[in-house]
Amino acid sequence: MNDINPEFWRQSVEQMQKAFVSNWTTTMQSLQGLVPSVAAQNPGLPADAAVSLAFSPQKLATLQKQYLSEAAALWQQTLQAGAPLSDKRFSHQTWSSNPAAALSAASYLLNARTLMGMAEAVESDEKTRSRVRFAVEQWMAASSPSNFLAFNVEAQQKAVETKGQSIAKGLQNLWSDIQQGHMSMTDERLFEVGRNVATSAGAVVFENELFQLIEYKPLTVKVFERPFLLIPPCINKFYILDLQPENSFVRYAVEQGHRTFVVSWRNPDASLATKTWDNYIEHAAIRAISLTQEIAGSKTINALGFCVGGTILATALAVLAARGQKPVASATFLTTLLDFRDTGILDLFIDEAFVKYREAEMGKGGLMKGGDLASTFSFLRPNDLVWNYVVGNYLKGETPPPFDLLYWNSDATNLPGPFYTWYLRNTYLENRLVQPGKATVCGEKVDLRRLDLPVYIYGSREDHIVPIGGAYASTQHLPGKRRFVMGASGHIAGVINHPSKNKRSHWIGPANTFPATVEAWIGSAKEHPGSWWPDWAAWLKAHAGKQVVAPKSYGRGKLKAIEPAPGRYVKARA
Repeated sequence: MNDINPEFWRQSVEQMQKAFVSNWTTTMQSLQGLVPSVAAQNPGLPADAAVSLAFSPQKLATLQKQYLSEAAALWQQTLQAGAPLSDKRFSHQTWSSNPAAALSAASYLLNARTLMGMAEAVESDEKTRSRVRFAVEQWMAASSPSNFLAFNVEAQQKAVETKGQSIAKGLQNLWSDIQQGHMSMTDERLFEVGRNVATSAGAVVFENELFQLIEYKPLTVKVFERPFLLIPPCINKFYILDLQPENSFVRYAVEQGHRTFVVSWRNPDASLATKTWDNYIEHAAIRAISLTQEIAGSKTINALGFCVGGTILATALAVLAARGQKPVASATFLTTLLDFRDTGILDLFIDEAFVKYREAEMGKGGLMKGGDLASTFSFLRPNDLVWNYVVGNYLKGETPPPFDLLYWNSDATNLPGPFYTWYLRNTYLENRLVQPGKATVCGEKVDLRRLDLPVYIYGSREDHIVPIGGAYASTQHLPGKRRFVMGASGHIAGVINHPSKNKRSHWIGPANTFPATVEAWIGSAKEHPGSWWPDWAAWLKAHAGKQVVAPKSYGRGKLKAIEPAPGRYVKARA
């Protein structure tokens, strides 16, 4: 490479710079048209998403200068082939050892950085800029050269090495995924609910059209007198809390001596298409609380809500408080939003036009399909949860490894349209739950100031569904004695973190000190290695009452075992 004629080098750089200037112009035009095209393909998006964009001239000038400088450096690096690329999509040595592939990948990464810089240069309100950023991220994730067999040298090499078998297997994987209606993230053939996931021993002791109530078999000679009820999110299956014995939150609670009950939501079909938020509060959450009291013969219980299950639990407790009833002695809220001011990336999709569109579509009846919900959440992290599997499953012909969490993630659930649209308007759009008296549920005005019970609030530091600031905001609205704990990792991995794994960390702040912002709280919090579960277990023990002899059978009186856990409802596929 050192013998290249200087004049050839100069001419090459000039030609390259002209090409990149032309590319810059094309990129500008593409970005101008990107948001309107996204809006046109998604009728639920607001009309103002299609307005033309204005850019900061100063930022664009800086970006263009930086773009040309990096482009020249990129060309020189390509002449010196072999330098590894930092992006994991191009980390295999086949990319860096092939000059054409290295140039393709490096050019793509340069354009991606520049487009994101241009998104930041948009002169508009923050929500519009966020929508542009999101659209650019989706566009760039989809257009990566690694996603196409014609450019993916790693997949090409595998095809040569396997004499075309990888391509044949990839087509077979694609056809199989088309038939099952979703992309495989794990080898789903290796899992079965009730056989090797959701295996904790127990029995269904009650069921109605909305849920089954599962009581779990005690694993200790004595149990605490105050029973423990878990309300999982109804947008997922409950067994995220009971994947395998070695990472089961349910089993951990039972091992601590708690008489444990779980709500297993029915996967809605057409017969539930008109069910409302009120139905889920009155006939599911409140019913489950009273049933747990009745079966355990206890005046009060302890309860836990996870994600939307926490929002449902808090709403149910507010309804009961308005009726003068306080059947729950303590509540745990895991990655739960009560105050919906900080909803992270999901806020991009929510405004008056979008909510009205959904209300017109299914507000009086219909189903929000589980597959659509699953796709939405996957595209919040497109490289990790979409294109990674496109490349592995289809271009390379690989079978994804067995992973219980990803099997659960693919086990989608539907939502009744009226339930879904009430939730959109009253939480994400209008944030009524934290405004005393603004939301009416089951005929009662919701006022979280009535919930003066002790609460344990957990948030995950890297959660993209319930941002840590959104989880922390509950401390500003619940008047009882509070404990807030922050865990490492995201929405699921941060929660499902068995102590035996000795993984990650959690943070605890000064007792009874809750500044207005999570940033201020983090500044005073202390890091502790390992899982947050033991801290929670010690907290719950203090609210569980004395110990009594564990029951020998499931249920009580007329409430008898109907079928073994995990029951029929959780096995229904969307």
